[in-house]
Amino acid sequence: MVGTETLLLFVVASAASLFMAWSIGAGSSGSTPFAPAVGANAISVMRAGLIVGVLGFLGAVLQGANVTEAVGTELIIGEPLTAGAAIVGLLTAAALVAVGVFAGYPIATSFTVTGAVVGVGLAMGGAPAWAKYIEIVTLWTLIPFVGGGVAFGIARLLRGDRFHEDYLIALLGGVIGVLVVTIDFALLGPGDGSGSIAGSLGPSLPLPPVGGVATGVVVVTLLAGVAATAVLWAALRQDRATGQRRFLLVLGGLVAFSAGGSQVGLAIGPLVPLLGSGINIPLWAVLVGGGFGLLVGSWTGAPRMIKAISQDYSSLGPRRSIAALIPSFAIAQVAVAFGIPVSFNEIIVSAIVGSGYAAGNAGVSRGKMGYTVLAWIASLVGSFVIGYGVYSGVRLAL
Repeated sequence: MVGTETLLLFVVASAASLFMAWSIGAGSSGSTPFAPAVGANAISVMRAGLIVGVLGFLGAVLQGANVTEAVGTELIIGEPLTAGAAIVGLLTAAALVAVGVFAGYPIATSFTVTGAVVGVGLAMGGAPAWAKYIEIVTLWTLIPFVGGGVAFGIARLLRGDRFHEDYLIALLGGVIGVLVVTIDFALLGPGDGSGSIAGSLGPSLPLPPVGGVATGVVVVTLLAGVAATAVLWAALRQDRATGQRRFLLVLGGLVAFSAGGSQVGLAIGPLVPLLGSGINIPLWAVLVGGGFGLLVGSWTGAPRMIKAISQDYSSLGPRRSIAALIPSFAIAQVAVAFGIPVSFNEIIVSAIVGSGYAAGNAGVSRGKMGYTVLAWIASLVGSFVIGYGVYSGVRLAL
């Protein structure tokens, strides 16, 4: 039976988690996915905030388990977070993210949450999880170069006259189709696991394996790519501007879905250790609660940040927006698959800047970028120091 004090602390920790989810929805997951689409005038700011909230909720429920468990159990060795530590860490991170929302600067949520959780975990007496830190920092470091580089390359191809623009965009649509059927979703796996669309449909085809490779899965994957290419090609041939706009909105939706799957773990991950201490609540229920917090944050606070990212960083057209969203979607899904907390602000902003430089540095605000990078670094260091200091002070006081 759960004691009254334990239950009360869990309720307070859950409230802090919901505040964190709101801050993330209003900041990174709620603003960044559709920012390029808004910048290209493909969708209004208010409608983008509405749609991204729903898609973020679905992503949280269907893809949120990996990052959630990583944040909750893999950042500190030996000492699972207590309810008090979760409260301090979540409030520290949420406060910093909220400051960024109201100041108009996209604070990197993954930096603040990771720093805060590590800070309170070490203050509790836990040991650093160096292997996980190396994994996280490696991806964080690669994101600007990979995301920005791929966005730059795609934008240059779309701007050039070496290849027909419609052919290139249709092929890019095929790549997205392949990615969609190969990523994992919670409802498609056996039991509590996850599985992909191709992995679920492939075995039903009467095809023998070749060299140990599941032929049915390969066929379903290729068919998805061909179908996506054909549909997008038909749309582009009918009306290029409309086809590009629709593709851009699909990409924004996929990035919003991926943001929910990644960012919800930053909000509810610290609650995971508490679920094994007498609080009998299934993880899926916690994911639903976190997804709801993201949804409310997107609906109430995202428009301000959408404007900041879509207009202040680079003046985007449809082609450069497409170039920015494709690597953003791919990087987000890699992070979800490996359970690595990432910042969607870092992903999207890097891709936007990369696509902007493809147009000869058109519209890229270097001053804004400089302040943003400093804010990212300060949020990581500040959240660690505040989390460690506040929890150490609480322990001494008690």
